[in-house]
Amino acid sequence: MRSGDVTMGDTALVLFSGGQDSATCLAWALARFSHVETVGFDYGQRHRVELDQRAVLRERMLRDMPQWAGRLGPDHTLSLAALGEISDTALTSTAEIAFNAQGLPNTFVPGRNLIFLTFAAALAYRRGIKHIVGGMCETDFSGYPDCRDDTVKAMQVALNLGMDQRFVLHTPLMWIDKAATWRLAEELGGESLVRLIVEDTHTCYLGTRGALHEWGHGCGECPACKLRAEGWRKYRQMKTAA
Repeated sequence: MRSGDVTMGDTALVLFSGGQDSATCLAWALARFSHVETVGFDYGQRHRVELDQRAVLRERMLRDMPQWAGRLGPDHTLSLAALGEISDTALTSTAEIAFNAQGLPNTFVPGRNLIFLTFAAALAYRRGIKHIVGGMCETDFSGYPDCRDDTVKAMQVALNLGMDQRFVLHTPLMWIDKAATWRLAEELGGESLVRLIVEDTHTCYLGTRGALHEWGHGCGECPACKLRAEGWRKYRQMKTAA
């Protein structure tokens, strides 16, 4: 980003994993800000294929969404290997996915979103970026405590105090379910964006690409696949009823 191109208030950094939610958030940011950069995190996740899809998604978005091409800036990938090393979860190992007595799945990586937001803010500080966009959601969040609105608001306060900045953390999916997330993608980029998300994003916790289902690639059995498939089913029902 060259000095003088855009003001800090018109720049955004999107936490971009390569999944459905972050792709929708990227579209949301591109529709609102004149300069948007992306950041992904490699923490040894079991479904690391999502990182490989990030470049595919960015390239296709540039090709299929020409209205946003001039707004999409550089991509950054940060290594957070230490997070994977201290995490004993089904998302960072080959353990079978299960739920504890409180209903929290063992795919929960403690502190993950707190660390993501901290590193994103540190990068935004260096890049002169004010707005940080994440796909955290309290509606379809599997009980993850670091996806809650209160958590994100607390992080915004802590980051602004700790870095003496005025970052704004945006969570456009916080209060909507997966069906509404599909609908939001359609509103932002039409059928082209919906097809892009179906064909090229990755959500499956097991890292399975495999066959292309009507809702996308994945094993179809893990919690992430089931949530995505059910959201697709409800979204299609809403479109049919409209």
